Amino acid sequence: MSAIRMLVLGAVRQHGRAHGYQVRNDLEYWGAHEWSNAKPGSIYHALRQLTKQGLLHEHETAPSTAGGPPRTEYEITEKGTEEFLALLRAALTAVAHDQKSDALSAAVGFMVFLPREEVVSLLKERVRAIEDWRHSVTEYYTPEDGPGQLGHIGEIMNLWVHSADAGAEWTKGLIERIENGAYAFAGEGEPFVGVLGDGEENPFATGEKHSGDRR
Repeated sequence: MSAIRMLVLGAVRQHGRAHGYQVRNDLEYWGAHEWSNAKPGSIYHALRQLTKQGLLHEHETAPSTAGGPPRTEYEITEKGTEEFLALLRAALTAVAHDQKSDALSAAVGFMVFLPREEVVSLLKERVRAIEDWRHSVTEYYTPEDGPGQLGHIGEIMNLWVHSADAGAEWTKGLIERIENGAYAFAGEGEPFVGVLGDGEENPFATGEKHSGDRR
């Protein structure tokens, strides 16, 4: 699963319509350039590709206040919304060996766009999948006997078991917080989405210039 697709689609969806620099600025505000492949070149490439695939629609607007050529704004299409929600749901249920952590991080950032009950259900499905994966490992490896039972290769299975335990514990904690009323989900009012307002300075911006930056 490519996290950049979910990140770019979600960032555009948050605004309704957004130009490339806005998408980049919001993702840098989230620190996504640190924990995913959401670098400037990848973001602008994704915007172009998602448009070609019919997931985003381009709007040409008046030139920016800084001058220069007309600025392109993007709007998510119905097909794009379906793709975004499918990626989001898949990332919330996938276990560690099936995805990179950037996809899960992106999904947690966007989970408030789903109903609370659905998010809890998806996360419980994730816990079950993690526990099934752990069981498949412990059919061949007994954690209580330590990794040395299989030579140094046992350290790999030891890592898998610890990753499964940590993943399940974290997910159960998140489920508990959500069930206890944390955060505002779809249908519960305006969710906190963490986007920058017009003209608001981004304290986490990289400052790296890119040819696609037309404000």
